[in-house]
Amino acid sequence: MSEVKKTPQEESKKNGLQVFQDELLKSATGQTHNHPSKWRRALQTLAIPVLALFTGLVLGGLIIVLTSTEFYTAWGQSPLQGVKEGWKIVANAYSALFTGAFGSPSKIVAALQAGKVEDIRKAFYPFFESLVAATPYIFGGLAVALGFRAGLFNIGAEGQIFVGAIFGAFVGYSIKGIPAILHVPLAFLAGAIGGGLWGFIPGWLKAKTGGHEVINTMMMNYIAFRLSDWLLTGPMKRPGTANPVSPTIEESAKLYRFFGEPIRFHMGFIIALLVAWLVYWFLFKTKWGFELRAVGSNPHAARYAGVVVPLSIILAMVLSGALAGMAGANEVLGVNYNLAMAFSSGYGWDSIALALLGKSHPAGVVLSALLFGALRNGATNMQLKSAIPIDIISVLQAFILIFVAAPAVIRTIYRMKAPTEGEEGVFAGSWGGK
Repeated sequence: MSEVKKTPQEESKKNGLQVFQDELLKSATGQTHNHPSKWRRALQTLAIPVLALFTGLVLGGLIIVLTSTEFYTAWGQSPLQGVKEGWKIVANAYSALFTGAFGSPSKIVAALQAGKVEDIRKAFYPFFESLVAATPYIFGGLAVALGFRAGLFNIGAEGQIFVGAIFGAFVGYSIKGIPAILHVPLAFLAGAIGGGLWGFIPGWLKAKTGGHEVINTMMMNYIAFRLSDWLLTGPMKRPGTANPVSPTIEESAKLYRFFGEPIRFHMGFIIALLVAWLVYWFLFKTKWGFELRAVGSNPHAARYAGVVVPLSIILAMVLSGALAGMAGANEVLGVNYNLAMAFSSGYGWDSIALALLGKSHPAGVVLSALLFGALRNGATNMQLKSAIPIDIISVLQAFILIFVAAPAVIRTIYRMKAPTEGEEGVFAGSWGGK
């Protein structure tokens, strides 16, 4: 009896199902691939972001030189003098950026030798301030990265941060008379719930109607902005002031700060690292996380294998929104202690670039967040000491993102071999699951 010939579509689904079942079995039993070249693959994956950062710094330095009048004055004297002056300008700018982000090594050593607590705090202040700036980036980057892993482009992290801040601030100032051990988790959880609700709407629309999450999350951003404006000029406005600001949260809702003034380093950073580990565990050690990644990689094969794709889409958007909401709650509970109009300085937008730079992996997101926090914190010092516009940091981030998003450019510049299939990290299966 002749065998029934299968169509190419059926063969593709069969192959996808077999791969899915094999990977699911290994994930459930704890088995891992034993490739002898895993360290080489890890280094290759890490090489692109590192070289992108280096190349971005080089091009950023070139722009700093070309926009400096001192360089052209020196060049008019002689090309050699121009090169020397250009090198001096770049060295001063990046030195100021480094000391603004991490502190002056000489001042740190002198403060430690003197043993004065106030001097030590001042010396370490830039370093800890960079960690404070990196904390919302960790939450936001994890939010976007989780969406990427599920094949979704959550461009609404900024709005979800606003809604998370609204919920966190309300619980922070409205609930009174409970201990901090209860109040802080409640306020943080409220921020996660707010962001999760804001992510649920575009997730449900995507799953049920096919509405593209990029458009829906973008529109949800503006609704969140206007909702925040209305609340801060109405129901949530602080009594007795004309400014659009919420009441100050209760002392019991404030995140614990580890050191005295002027250091603002708080418990939120530790929570962010814990959440990053939980996201890693969820994505790579659980059946639900594998199903999300399977949907992002091949939704058709995942559906054929029995995964409820619409449910996975909704879950991914809710979790992504919840992570972004934690970023907003963190800023209210750990830094500002209230909610003001336009309180976010673009954390949600930067998180998209950050997730790309981190290869949509929780560990990469944490490292990228530390980099972005250092750049943001050091930019102010660079502007003050070197008269370099603070916008140059945005240019640096743009260059880095361009090279990360187009790794072939980096490989061409540095004559690197193209990786084999599967050697590089995943951004998003299709940025929309199509």
